[in-house]
Amino acid sequence: MIGKLTGRVDHRAADHVLLDVNGVGYIIHCSDRTLAALPQVGEMAALYTELLVREDLLQLFGFLTLYEREWHRLLISVQGIGAKASMAILGTLGAEGIARAIAIGDWATVKAAPGVGPKIAQRVVNELKDKAPATMALGGSVHEALGEAPVEVIDRAEPASQPVAAPGSTGQGATRAPVQAEALSALQNLGYAPSEAANAVATAASDLPEANTPALIRAALRLLAPKE
Repeated sequence: MIGKLTGRVDHRAADHVLLDVNGVGYIIHCSDRTLAALPQVGEMAALYTELLVREDLLQLFGFLTLYEREWHRLLISVQGIGAKASMAILGTLGAEGIARAIAIGDWATVKAAPGVGPKIAQRVVNELKDKAPATMALGGSVHEALGEAPVEVIDRAEPASQPVAAPGSTGQGATRAPVQAEALSALQNLGYAPSEAANAVATAASDLPEANTPALIRAALRLLAPKE
C-alpha cells in the first residue's frame, strides 16, 4: 500500500497532479481544495495517499492530512459513495466541514457537493452518524502528532476572535454561546445524553475558550471517549 508520496510537482490538471518521486511520475487525484493548496509546478509537495484497486483500474488519491484521508475512507464506506463523490464532498466541505455536517445532521450541506443528490446526502449523514465520532475525535490527536494545522470551517456570522463563553460567564464571551449550543446539539444528535453532553461541552469550552464549533465538538468527543 502506498501511504505517502513526496516529490516535485511536474504537472497540475483539473482533478489530479503528476508528482515526480525520484524520477517516477505518480498521477494522484485530488479534491479541488487539496489542489488549490498544493505548490506550483517545479516545487516540492507531500501527499498522503489511498490506492483504489479494481480489475481494470489503479488510481491514487491524495490528501494533505491523515485526518482528511480518514474521512475519505469513511465516506467511501457509504453505499453509493465512490472515490469521485468523496473527492467532491471533501473538496466542497473539507474534512472539518463534513464532520460538522454529520454531527448536526445537516444533510443539505452535504448535498451542496457536485454530483451528490439529496438521497445520497441523507444516506451519508444517517450511515456515518454512529461512525463519525471516532474519526472526529481522532482529528485533534492526528494533527497534534504530525504538527498539522487542520482546515477550519469559519462561521461568517460569528467573529473568530471572540472567545467561547463558559457557563455562567458574562460580557464578550457570552456572544459565543451559540457555538456551545451547536456543539451540544451535535453531541445529542450523536446519541449522547443531554447531561453528559452538556458537561463535556462545558469542560471543553473552559479548556478551549477560543474554539469554533468543529474544534469544540472534537474536544468534547475526546472527553466522552471510553477510557482504557
